[in-house]
Amino acid sequence: MDVKNTKYNKLVIFQSKKIRRVWFNEDWFYSVIDVVQALTDSSNPRNYWNMLKSRELDHEVDLYTICVQLKMPAPDGKLRETDCANTESMFRIVQSIPSRKAEPFKRWLAKVGKERIDEIENPELAQARMKEIYSAKGYPKDWIDKRLRGIAIRQNLTDEWRERGIEQQKDFAILTAEISKATFGMTPSEYKQHKNLPQQSKANLRDHMNDLELIFTMLGERVTTELSQDEKPDSFTKSKEVAKRGGKAAGDARKTTEKELGRSVITRKNYLSETKKKKQIKKNT
Repeated sequence: MDVKNTKYNKLVIFQSKKIRRVWFNEDWFYSVIDVVQALTDSSNPRNYWNMLKSRELDHEVDLYTICVQLKMPAPDGKLRETDCANTESMFRIVQSIPSRKAEPFKRWLAKVGKERIDEIENPELAQARMKEIYSAKGYPKDWIDKRLRGIAIRQNLTDEWRERGIEQQKDFAILTAEISKATFGMTPSEYKQHKNLPQQSKANLRDHMNDLELIFTMLGERVTTELSQDEKPDSFTKSKEVAKRGGKAAGDARKTTEKELGRSVITRKNYLSETKKKKQIKKNT
């Protein structure tokens, strides 16, 4: 399968072994052969992978169906088709590899699985985990509190959209874009570009917003939720109009705030660039 307009990168994992990856269908796909070699030190990883697929097929598990063939740079420099899997599928493949090197990874998967089950039973654990993650990344406590509140408001909005019969992720994305456009004058993808965030990544735009940007994002989504709950739109078109109005309320509030502050709320600053600057300053002192 040809991959157009993609960026090839090498990912160093498993004791500095090089794992090829390619961006495809809005996700990273990794070379199965490279992962097999890193986990097994096999002298013939391609043969090992074929044997693994055959063995699992005997147990009615078809690993091939969770892979796609994509072109990747071969040792001779040419692009050749190779079996690739995204992160979720790669986790499944690793579980089938009987290697001591894979055991720590399997135990980690089991631990993550248990944590998710615990969080389903007690949602407060999920919130505590998110706080720990953001704190470890260097975000300040007051920002973390706003970010978590924003997540709750977002969840309420998506629940409301489901109540109105909206289920598809692409429809959620369209409605979200309408709110963002009315609030900030930009869709989320345009906003990411404004902040110079990698387009071919899963970087969450909201993780790169400052306090005011988060606040107006929350306002637009909360007003949209309130309007939808009051008016109960019975079609996607009507929900789209409600989203525009909710975003406009936040956009009007943003413009008033900017007039009082004498500056724009919207900024090109993002967490990645700010962290890089801090590290450089620390290095030079």
